[in-house]
Amino acid sequence: MATIGIDYTPAHEQGGGIGRLTRELVAALAQNGDNNTYQLFVAGARKSQLTAPIAPRMHWKNTSITPKNLARVWHRLQLPIPVEIFTGRLDLYHATDFTLPPTLPSTRTILTVHDLSFVRVPEAASPALKAYLDQVVPRSVNHADHIIADSQATKDDLISLYHVNPQKITVILSGVNPRFQPIDNRQARERVRSKYGIGSLPFIFCVGTVQPRKNYERVIQALARMRDKHDVTLVIAGGKGWLEADIYRTLDTLNMRDYAHFIGFADDEDLPVLYSEARCLAFPSLYEGFGLPILEAMACGTPVLTSNVSSMPEAAGDAALLIDPYDTNAITTALASLISDDTLRDTLRQRGFSQAARFTWEHAAQQLADLYENLLKN
Repeated sequence: MATIGIDYTPAHEQGGGIGRLTRELVAALAQNGDNNTYQLFVAGARKSQLTAPIAPRMHWKNTSITPKNLARVWHRLQLPIPVEIFTGRLDLYHATDFTLPPTLPSTRTILTVHDLSFVRVPEAASPALKAYLDQVVPRSVNHADHIIADSQATKDDLISLYHVNPQKITVILSGVNPRFQPIDNRQARERVRSKYGIGSLPFIFCVGTVQPRKNYERVIQALARMRDKHDVTLVIAGGKGWLEADIYRTLDTLNMRDYAHFIGFADDEDLPVLYSEARCLAFPSLYEGFGLPILEAMACGTPVLTSNVSSMPEAAGDAALLIDPYDTNAITTALASLISDDTLRDTLRQRGFSQAARFTWEHAAQQLADLYENLLKN
């Protein structure tokens, strides 16, 4: 039986994205049949902020030192203070969010790299964050014994951009929680519309932080072109990001403020209702490490438009409309079809159910447990 440390910090501090992936994966790992003991490391947290342990063999190991201060110590100053000071003795440590802290020499290490968007689409990245990641991520990749990539596209990027040995990388795809399913309850739908101030019109749904990589400017432009024929609005669920001024400027230029609702982070329990209530999901990102909203929408029976680049075709399969994310005309045409063509909607709905069913957190957790075992044997 091994003692494995997992960085649970993103699950504690991030509502969506990497935070949700980490929560789902660890929850599924808790149900797995392995015999390991897990030390869940949470930076910037007090004991009173943590709920009961996820499982008897999973234990919280927290520190009130913030992630930002730990980053200064570990990655800017590069002080060799091992993470085991907080977790206790470990056989293996899994860093879940791009950067690997110092560990004792005897501890094996795994690093998850979710994407290399800051390299592939640098104009969409926060300059300060990009400068930091450009320094720290290659160093962490080099030091880690093994790397997990969220998709084959991310693995290919690690190989081509950082020249990582392919044998050092394992792809573990995300899953879809069973709670993502069609919600037909009228009261639930009306409650969510009222809660987020969406109004009564049909809407196009977008999920993701408000930042350039999500391509919201072109979605807004597409909506403006469709308004004379399709009386729909736009709902964007995601926290405030960076470099978002152009997004709001586009709204004002096109007089679209009344037709775009920025609702911030949506509560997890409301997401299945929002997907189900949406006319379609628009997910034409410039780059994604995986694109979990694609599958969540499909599981809820919602037709999807997404991009034909990076990892998104892996998630979408043949169950979505794939477009060039830089082509506003293509986005406009595809959205109009998803809104008005019932035959197309029914076809994508059925394909989407089948596609989403291929991805489970149980399978992802089993892959992860197998990887831990193999790495500890070698």
